[in-house]
Amino acid sequence: MATKSLSPGNGNSHGVVTRGVSGRDRAERRLAFRMTAPSLVLMALVAAVPIGYALWLSLNQYSVRTAGLSRFVGLENYISALSGPQWWAAFGQTFLFAGLSVSLELVLGTAMALLLNLAFRGRALLRTVVLLPYAVVTVVSAITWETMFQPNLGLVTNVLSMLGLPGGDVVWLGEHGYAMAVIILADVWKTTPFAALIILAGLQVISAETYEAAELDGASKWQTFTHITLPLLRPAIVLAAIFRTMDALRVFDLPFVLTRGANGTESMSMLAYTQLRENRLVGEGSALSILTFLTVMAVSVVYIRFAGGNIREVAKEEQ
Repeated sequence: MATKSLSPGNGNSHGVVTRGVSGRDRAERRLAFRMTAPSLVLMALVAAVPIGYALWLSLNQYSVRTAGLSRFVGLENYISALSGPQWWAAFGQTFLFAGLSVSLELVLGTAMALLLNLAFRGRALLRTVVLLPYAVVTVVSAITWETMFQPNLGLVTNVLSMLGLPGGDVVWLGEHGYAMAVIILADVWKTTPFAALIILAGLQVISAETYEAAELDGASKWQTFTHITLPLLRPAIVLAAIFRTMDALRVFDLPFVLTRGANGTESMSMLAYTQLRENRLVGEGSALSILTFLTVMAVSVVYIRFAGGNIREVAKEEQ
């Protein structure tokens, strides 16, 4: 525990506030470090060994004919990937998917959290039902959405045809643009409950007295939402955005099941998989995997640098 002492002397008539750490605090910190060190070392090894091995593979070129035959090529695989159109196409498609899906999930998740935070009969049951999509395995979810958009057979295409709406005769998963729209819809349906759960947790820590004070001051519902609820929800929304963006940038299963990366839906992870597993280009595929990892890490650093600072500022204001 930090201790404070006032020193009126030493030429300072106003007093000086000093902070110190007691011997008990230092002992507790050393004990905490000793207890967590084995787990931290194990986690570092589990993460570092595969990354280090992938990095080594990316610096070599392996023969697709003779097993075990390889030669060191340095950064040649990276230069080849960055100078070709495939990586940049997958890069743009991945960020398009992440931007649209995460934005929709945050908006819908906020609305869903506001609804689930209301007091009404059957709220517990509704919360359980709303969270069910997140419990569904992603591959099962993707197969379901693929079936729904099958031409002449799928639920969505049949309903659109019966109502005479555009899209009933469209091969959704076989056309550029439409295929990406289906992948985004599938991701939003599955992971919006996750965002709603985090935002709901943020809603429940807002005190009722804050809303009562706003009501006494004559604030409308909209003013209360924009000036109280949203600012106080900012840390929860940012946290949900961080988790979902990191996950969306590594998307693989949805485009793999729904389109196999065709029609402008190939993600960075799927491109790396194709080169590594299907084309047997171990060096090139490993380089693409490292580039994907570095991209996600870079976005993580940006989030932590800017959004993380905002969370700390809000926490200080609330204190």
